[in-house]
Amino acid sequence: MNRSEIREQAFKLIYSLEIQKKEPIEEQIELYLESNEIKDKKAITYIEDVVKGMEKNKEEIISKIQKNLKQDWKIERISKVDLAILKLAIYEIKYTDIPFKVAINEAVELGKKYGEDTSKNFINGILASVVKEEGKE
Repeated sequence: MNRSEIREQAFKLIYSLEIQKKEPIEEQIELYLESNEIKDKKAITYIEDVVKGMEKNKEEIISKIQKNLKQDWKIERISKVDLAILKLAIYEIKYTDIPFKVAINEAVELGKKYGEDTSKNFINGILASVVKEEGKE
């Protein structure tokens, strides 16, 4: 499983958590890994780290999204797919050593694959603002 495939699996789990909101998170991760037959140690570690890290920092991640929305937009207007992608990418940008360009590119690719026609531009715009705000450009 390559890094993009692993990231895609993490996105799918994050998306399912957006829809279901079931607790505890450890059980949801374990169930997801089991039902998708993910046995790759690198994949398991990445998925667990990202999902648990996002959960731990969710207020700050949500705040970053809200802060970078257009004035008349509310977070509730964002599709669950786009929201899951943004959460994943912002976590990677802010809390991992993954280069921000890679995180943004991968997020845009997920947006193209799973989102609406406008998702890729929306995701790219929000993440570019987050990167600028973080002083990482």
